[in-house]
Amino acid sequence: MDPDRTGTSAEVPLLSNQKSQTRENRWVIWRAVFNVSTTIIGAGIMSIPATLKVLGVVPAFVLIVLVALLVDITVNFMLRATYAGQSTTYAGLMKENFGKIGSLAVQICVMITTFGCLIMYLIIIGDVFSGKGEHLGVLQEWFGIHWWNSRYLSILLTVLLVVLPLVLYRRVESLWLSSAIAIILAVVFVGICSVMAIIAIVKGQIVNPRMLPELNSTSSFFNLFTAIPVIVTAFAFHFNVHPIEVELGIPGAMTSAVKISLVVCSVIYFSIGIFGYLLFGDSINADILVNFDMSSSGAIAISPILNDIVRLSYALHLMLVFPLLNFSLRANIDELIFPKKELIATDTKRFMFLTLILLAFSYIVAIAIPSVWYIYQFMGSTSNVCLAFIFPGAIALRDAHGLSPRKDKIIAVVMIVLAVVTSAITIAANIYNMIIGKSS
Repeated sequence: MDPDRTGTSAEVPLLSNQKSQTRENRWVIWRAVFNVSTTIIGAGIMSIPATLKVLGVVPAFVLIVLVALLVDITVNFMLRATYAGQSTTYAGLMKENFGKIGSLAVQICVMITTFGCLIMYLIIIGDVFSGKGEHLGVLQEWFGIHWWNSRYLSILLTVLLVVLPLVLYRRVESLWLSSAIAIILAVVFVGICSVMAIIAIVKGQIVNPRMLPELNSTSSFFNLFTAIPVIVTAFAFHFNVHPIEVELGIPGAMTSAVKISLVVCSVIYFSIGIFGYLLFGDSINADILVNFDMSSSGAIAISPILNDIVRLSYALHLMLVFPLLNFSLRANIDELIFPKKELIATDTKRFMFLTLILLAFSYIVAIAIPSVWYIYQFMGSTSNVCLAFIFPGAIALRDAHGLSPRKDKIIAVVMIVLAVVTSAITIAANIYNMIIGKSS
């Protein structure tokens, strides 16, 4: 039989190529999952256990799941509008729908969010190495308190020796390996906390967790809303959707990558939340790392080795997350200042100038502002809520390409209203707590 007529000689290579392409596509998607998950799991994981103390276990779990579902919806809003148009950035997408004002609004919010996160990362890294207040850092515990392991020097050396080489990469896809390592370190962090909590459960050394919040005063009611910005900030990654999606090169692959990432991150967040809360109870701090230096405040004694592993793994995780957010910040500032010039990755002088200026400014502010809690509150009730919910909802309502069904528009309206109302209450709650704190 003529092989040319049966098609056998042509089909076998074709099937082989299809299988190879399918495997390659899956690998590309998983690399995107690493980058998306790394963008999501930043400093937010640190304060998730404290939200369980404020909200109670059940409301915190519900809120984590709800925010993850809403984030998936909003990313789909963005991707659908992106595929219908010609935008390759979040700012460009808003410009297509709302003109220059929309583009400017996104750029400002992205800059506030990413810059705030970078500052938080450096602050936490400083806490790990050099401590804060009564909390001794790893270097101080190992070698004693000296000028060379002071906060400003430990952060400076971290910036120069670890962060700088990574932020010099010009393609976000080049960071997939460091992203994968960062996710592994996050899992190590969660794993150690989980093992400690399980041991405490077996030994009967934990206090029963509070399932629901305590509402015994006006202050406790307002405190509920201070936990919302932490979880919103923990899931905010919309500013990196376009850079990762553009480099994927596979239509529709970003949707799968986002769904997988949100499931992974939700599991990690709730795991560290519940196990951290079981481990330390109501003595848990807004920065859980502080508890790992204060074993007397927990339900069980923690070995110094585990203390160091937990803190160092988390600090290294943040070092590896830093370049991803820096990539987005640099791209948005460049687009704002030099809108008509070629891509920043193709201009070495402009690339180096912005990279070094942003790194230096992040370092200076991190030294000047030693606390992360109010940064969380500010970003979670302003820039992050805009990027994650209000802007994507507005894009769905604007529907410039006529693709949004009625159901999505209803969801968008409800989401925007909830975002605005909860943000307003959160801001009021913080003002109320500040007034009460000063009066007391």
